Amino acid sequence: MNLSDLGWKPQLDVSFASFKAHGLQPARIARVDRELYLALDGHGELSAEVSGKFRHAACTRADFPAVGDWVALLPRPDEGKATIHAVLPRFSKFARKVPGALTDEQIIATNVDTVFLVCGLDSDFNVRRIERYLAPAWDSGATPVIVLNKADLRDDVDALVADVESVAPGVSVHSVSATARAGLDALTLYLDRGQTVALLGSSGVGKSTLINALIGTERLATGEVSDHHDRGRHTTTHRELVVLPCGGMLIDSPGLRELQLWTDDTSLDETFADIASLAAGCRFRDCRHTSEPNCAVQASLADGTLDPERFRNYLKLQRELRYLAARQDQRIRQAEKARWKQISRAMRARSKME
Repeated sequence: MNLSDLGWKPQLDVSFASFKAHGLQPARIARVDRELYLALDGHGELSAEVSGKFRHAACTRADFPAVGDWVALLPRPDEGKATIHAVLPRFSKFARKVPGALTDEQIIATNVDTVFLVCGLDSDFNVRRIERYLAPAWDSGATPVIVLNKADLRDDVDALVADVESVAPGVSVHSVSATARAGLDALTLYLDRGQTVALLGSSGVGKSTLINALIGTERLATGEVSDHHDRGRHTTTHRELVVLPCGGMLIDSPGLRELQLWTDDTSLDETFADIASLAAGCRFRDCRHTSEPNCAVQASLADGTLDPERFRNYLKLQRELRYLAARQDQRIRQAEKARWKQISRAMRARSKME
């Protein structure tokens, strides 16, 4: 296995050139366990930690390596260890707001070519949740693909696929059954050698089972299906990059019990392209699509061409983004205020010394 097999792209040569001149080597992060990293350098695995200088310079948790990242490290082959000195520029990044009240970014996976948004065709099937997942998927820079797993549980699969396609124009939708090994050939098309796919979805949708089916062996632990909830019990506890026999790579991650947005209006317009297109025909450019005259969106709702539930979900996500933007602005102002206080204290201390 070489770096190209791990997803190395020609544009990384430029960004790595200065690190190469200092004797560092490239490697890809396959797993993160708190402050320890499993890195693949094309020859094997290395247990790595970030350098003290790196840690001191990092401002946020998003500055630290994430699964899928390419890093510049100094290996210690005799020990099977290495020290990470830098993270190379990411060409794609799937992120969310950290759970809870803190306004911060949590990176799920980076340098991904395709994102499989996995949804179970069981009692937990929810089109509105798929719309929520599509927003950060479009924002990530990767190509979103919707995978409807557990197709063996339904008799109306074609109708459900049509429902999903209607809310995800331009996105490929595949129905599969990981347990029955059905429909998997369509997914292998995204897994050519050197290609990276991240699997994202709620707990219990069968991501680990799907990976095992694509690998052809029980590599990842899976849970039994709950008779009460008709869902697989969540078993993945960490994010991990898995290299497949075909040469492609999959990134598995714990199920997302909540997906708070960390994106902007652009990705929302891509997710709800039909509503954005309608809004272009409104009389007022700043139309809120509620009670304004000559509103094309309200007209579409009135004649039944726009699903009211889809529109309500659009407004809900739009409100979340506005709240997030306000919190981010407040955080920037607070950080700037703290910075100037620190500068002021340093100047006063220097003045007293003089």
